[in-house]
Amino acid sequence: MSKVRTALVIGGGVAGPVAALALRKAGIDATVYEAYPRTADGIGGSLAIAPNGLAALEIVGARKAVEDIGMPIPETVMSFGDKEVELPQLSGLPPMRLVQRGDLHRALYDVAVAGGVRVEHGRRLVSYDDGPGGVTARFADGAEATADVLVGADGVHSTVRRLIDPNAPGAGYTGLLGLGAIVDRPVPSETGTMHFTFGKRAYYLYWRRPDGTTEFGANLPQERPMSLTEARAVPAEEWLRRLRDAYGDDDPGGDLVRHIDAAKLVVTGSTHIMPSVPHWHRGRAVLVGDAVHAPSNSSGQGASLAVESAIELARCLRDLPDAPSAFAAYERLRRTRVERIAANAARINHVKAPGPVVRAMMPLMMRLMLMTAMRPERTFGPVQRHRIDWSAPVTADTVLTSA
Repeated sequence: MSKVRTALVIGGGVAGPVAALALRKAGIDATVYEAYPRTADGIGGSLAIAPNGLAALEIVGARKAVEDIGMPIPETVMSFGDKEVELPQLSGLPPMRLVQRGDLHRALYDVAVAGGVRVEHGRRLVSYDDGPGGVTARFADGAEATADVLVGADGVHSTVRRLIDPNAPGAGYTGLLGLGAIVDRPVPSETGTMHFTFGKRAYYLYWRRPDGTTEFGANLPQERPMSLTEARAVPAEEWLRRLRDAYGDDDPGGDLVRHIDAAKLVVTGSTHIMPSVPHWHRGRAVLVGDAVHAPSNSSGQGASLAVESAIELARCLRDLPDAPSAFAAYERLRRTRVERIAANAARINHVKAPGPVVRAMMPLMMRLMLMTAMRPERTFGPVQRHRIDWSAPVTADTVLTSA
């Protein structure tokens, strides 16, 4: 039986509310502390929740809320030049759901609050003290809070990660900057079919929405990373000019970018990937979600892996006798899976932001990618069919078998 009874969860994005819900399900009272003064309504672009993420959300009672706000994507198509290939789907699995990031945060917040989780906004963590009687978090506004453990769910630029290990690596830049828009322009495609398109100069994706409009997403090559504040300070017309330069000769990319309303352009900023983090935990503090294992958006798994890890962490704290043993078990259960997925996504990023050598090899690389994608069970099965058995106890033998 665990001695952990209370938890401070730092971060109210995806992993934080799910971790708090799972901890409460495990009998641990958890409070979420979010730096921003309110929920992120209307902020951010689209992200995917894969079948494994939906299954994990069901454990904490959040699946329906996410499905209700998400658009199912039953078909995906990959195109390169004039070649277009429909990618086979895994049998017996629900389609992934596309959700707006702000809508997802709001949905998870609502489910968490309805489930009894307390959320405090405007609490930006600056430090914590770890002692024999518990861990005390200190916030920028002077407030303090104490509990048995502290969970860092504060994203790729995690403060908790730096406090656990001042030498921890920061988020790596993928060489891509994200932009998107809903375009009042039809495309010759069925609703719910997502197109992954390697254009002449850059990668983009698009899908037809139920109302006939088209959602467009760009991964624009960018030499240096830009903070979200920097990227949003650039006038929309300048970003539209760059989009036209990058995609103007593509079909249908060129037509879409030429019809983007500047007022509807969404700048999501530089995309990041977490390198391997040496220390996932120290003492009474532990990392979860993007704070410790953010794959690039090429994986389509960032949010789903964050949800999985939040639930596995709660299982370990439920079943193991103390925080250090629970944190060690949690890391052993998760590290191999998340780092393998991140490595595969990193390889795709080299194709999405190609240098001259990669561009010359692109036809061969695309043939290899298509061959891999045409073996869906082998390629995607271990990722998307992954399921967490909440009822199964975590023991030392379980962890050793899973490692």
